[in-house]
Amino acid sequence: MTNQGKLYIVPTPVGNLEDMTFRAIRILKEADLILAEDTRTSGILLKHFEIKNALQSHHKFNEHQTVESVINKIKAGANVALISDAGTPGISDPGFLVTRECVRNGIEVQCLPGATAFVPAVVASGLPNDRFCFEGFLPQKKGRMTRLQALAEERRTMILYESPYRLVKTLTQLAECFGAERQASVSREISKMHEETVRGTLDELAKHFTEHEPKGEIVLVVAGKED
Repeated sequence: MTNQGKLYIVPTPVGNLEDMTFRAIRILKEADLILAEDTRTSGILLKHFEIKNALQSHHKFNEHQTVESVINKIKAGANVALISDAGTPGISDPGFLVTRECVRNGIEVQCLPGATAFVPAVVASGLPNDRFCFEGFLPQKKGRMTRLQALAEERRTMILYESPYRLVKTLTQLAECFGAERQASVSREISKMHEETVRGTLDELAKHFTEHEPKGEIVLVVAGKED
């Protein structure tokens, strides 16, 4: 009987390529197959570290179709590494489905520690980080206001991902639901050349980014409701 392989979940840099760990490079070089969210984006990273293993596309539009074949390959003995475009797979990125199915099939799953955008953002915000909740992206339309109203009562620091195109709208809506004076922080382009964190009230941040058009990947950290 063939020994089963493993699924390795491998974080990749959210910005600076120096954030790649030695272990991540080794695992990717040893893997029989690398699943990548975008093979073009990952191709740049892999080429930089001289990793030439087999590469297969695995993104939110095809992951339902690819999961079964991946499970079968691991059961047949292949070690598979999963990467996303940036950060840790499964955190607002594809990865949950294949991880869940591996667990259900008794396949060992190892997630390497490494780059993710929200940890640097919450630490650099200066807001309490002994307790926090990660909300990812808010619903764009249906259920958006219901979610915001529910979060208005949240006492932990909240972490949101947001597009630069929706940031001002989101800050304005948060100010309406939480109060204009609620403290918050916006981190963008984490670990990249133009990394920036702007702190202030929700109202101040909405005004700032109305005047200074935001660019790049954004993490929004909002203080919880005070007692």
